[in-house]
Amino acid sequence: MHTQILEEISLNLQKGKTKIIKTLVPKALEEGVPAKEILNDGLLAGMSIVGVKFKNNEIFVPEVLIAARAMKAGTEILKPYLVSDDVKPVGKVVLGTVRGDFHDIGKNLVKMMMEGNGLEVIDLGVDVAPETFVSTAKEQGAQIIACSALLTTTMGEMKNVVDLCLAEGIRENVKIMIGGAPITDEYCAEIGADAYTSDAATAAETAVSLIA
Repeated sequence: MHTQILEEISLNLQKGKTKIIKTLVPKALEEGVPAKEILNDGLLAGMSIVGVKFKNNEIFVPEVLIAARAMKAGTEILKPYLVSDDVKPVGKVVLGTVRGDFHDIGKNLVKMMMEGNGLEVIDLGVDVAPETFVSTAKEQGAQIIACSALLTTTMGEMKNVVDLCLAEGIRENVKIMIGGAPITDEYCAEIGADAYTSDAATAAETAVSLIA
């Protein structure tokens, strides 16, 4: 019944048409489309197509960024309605680039893809100490800690995060995801993390399945 406007929302989001999204979302609400439906079947549907295209190298970082901007604009409008609908986020992720590392493009993409998959992301930024990852996860009740590193010299910090989770007794409740150029599945297994993903779209999918 509402498929047409939801498809329009999805298509315009994929093209990163923020202005159009800002008119279509209120229009859908006026037409009586539930906020949750607009989020899932319009915005998130579009963002997951963006994720797949990005993974297949059909589009690149700039296109993902403008789609994410449109996504953000759409969710901002929906927020008050979603709160009243009691839509809970899929889960919480604490995200950051590890201590000594100041790369953030990959991390920011992961954040966008995760938010696009309905996860709440607490972004700690760059140069994040293991203690900060762990204390934030504890305070926020996050199910996932996601660490990024782009330097071989800083990837050892990921092991420190795993070890500190063990020491602090939260390892059973928290999944640890790692990513970045020098990281491999072997390294992930070696340090006892839960998952390594090679791109942002897969990271988001993996996070959702780890929480489920």
